[in-house]
Amino acid sequence: MLRGHQRIAVAGLVLAAALAVLAPREAGGTPGGRLKAGDVEISGPFTHDNLTICLVHGPDRLKGRKFLMLNEALAKKQFVIYETQEVNTLKMENLGDVDVVILSGDILKGGQQDRIAKYDQIVPPKSGKVDLAVFCVERSASRWKRPLTEEDKTFTASPGQLCTNNLRLANRSAGDQSRVWKEVAMTQRQLSEQASVDVKAKASDSSLPLTLEAKEVLAAADKYVTKLSNLIDGKSDVVGYTFAINGKVVSMDVYGSPELFRRVWARNLKANAIEAFAELPKDRKFAAADAKAFQTFLVEADKGKEVRKDDGRGLRETRNEAGRILRYDTTSPAAPGMMLRKQGIAY
Repeated sequence: MLRGHQRIAVAGLVLAAALAVLAPREAGGTPGGRLKAGDVEISGPFTHDNLTICLVHGPDRLKGRKFLMLNEALAKKQFVIYETQEVNTLKMENLGDVDVVILSGDILKGGQQDRIAKYDQIVPPKSGKVDLAVFCVERSASRWKRPLTEEDKTFTASPGQLCTNNLRLANRSAGDQSRVWKEVAMTQRQLSEQASVDVKAKASDSSLPLTLEAKEVLAAADKYVTKLSNLIDGKSDVVGYTFAINGKVVSMDVYGSPELFRRVWARNLKANAIEAFAELPKDRKFAAADAKAFQTFLVEADKGKEVRKDDGRGLRETRNEAGRILRYDTTSPAAPGMMLRKQGIAY
């Protein structure tokens, strides 16, 4: 029989074990632990339902640089995107005094058809009208065929980001308008099936942005966002993240500075939440990705072979056939060596 002090010691051990189980565990298997992944570190994973995220920690490489994101610049009326009545080319103009960052997959709402930006770009102040490469994410011809109205001459907002990996690949890799339309239709079908209601908008049933604003879609996404949005609170060195759906690592998104990442975090998380909802298995059977899977993804992404360079936009595409990862590095032609964003997409 255990004596009094022995019973107390055993109880203490049981309590400690219970607390260890309950404590949030990050990469490396210890609370607060991190794993090295090339020149950055990761923490996590953090999971809600079928969406798992690891945070990426790294240095600030954009010190002293000031930017506005596209959605911010449009809201401040310091940036204008003009309808050209050409499906895949618009005109844009930075009216302000600060560089404006456009990210591949930024949704453009307005004009005669909703579009998405094809490339990452930095648009300098007082740019004048310059080309903006885009894809259409609204196939309906009703707005397209009508005479250009005053309301249709510009795009009013950038309400979000592309929300599936197939759409990201259609935009960045395939660069094919027909495939983009096909993936938009597929996304609408998936979301309608998951929501058990048609989430296509009556105003334009082929518009991706309007589908993403459906109350059923927003309600489903909010459950993920509520649980995960505060992950970066109190962490000053988070420069990006990588995420998995149904246990498979899907993408990484790493920026040149913590400030730049914080300004896109809410938009990106919402898009990932919608993607996770669209991909949620009916039987709800899935295993969350572990920290090692995320570490491997980031390390493998850095092994890609350069296949294209576009100095005009500062883009470098690398492809890792073994890891089945496409990576896009975005730098500034005006500042050699400056990294704006590194995106990795599984394929």
